[in-house]
Amino acid sequence: MVDRKDIGSWLSGPDTSGISKYPGERLGLPEAGPGSIARAGRRILAICIDWGIALLISNFAFAGDSWATLAVFAVEQILLVGTLGYSIGHRIVSIHVLRLGGGPAGPLAALVRTLLLCLVIPAVIFDPDQRGLHDKAMNTVLVRM
Repeated sequence: MVDRKDIGSWLSGPDTSGISKYPGERLGLPEAGPGSIARAGRRILAICIDWGIALLISNFAFAGDSWATLAVFAVEQILLVGTLGYSIGHRIVSIHVLRLGGGPAGPLAALVRTLLLCLVIPAVIFDPDQRGLHDKAMNTVLVRM
């Protein structure tokens, strides 16, 4: 005979046993502090700072051409993330880009991440660990310093 316990109840809600408690838990990262996933506020502030810097450079050097602004932004991201692991905006808000194993992102990851970031869509589609498609594509993660 079928019992109510066998079929469940709408009062019990969905099964949440496979959901992590915080972003980065599935990746083995801490919940807070250094090494934890950089949350949306820091990420947005960092990209706004980087875009503002690119806009200032573009206004002075290229008369404010929007393609030049995008190019300056891309060059900044590729060079700085590829060599240092962070852009100017990342540094100001204390976050940096790492490979999931813990090593530096490297030039190739910085190049691919930046090209996808410039397309915008991969950056705004993210998983439960708050990794955008541009991070997932290169197996990188933005973490707090």
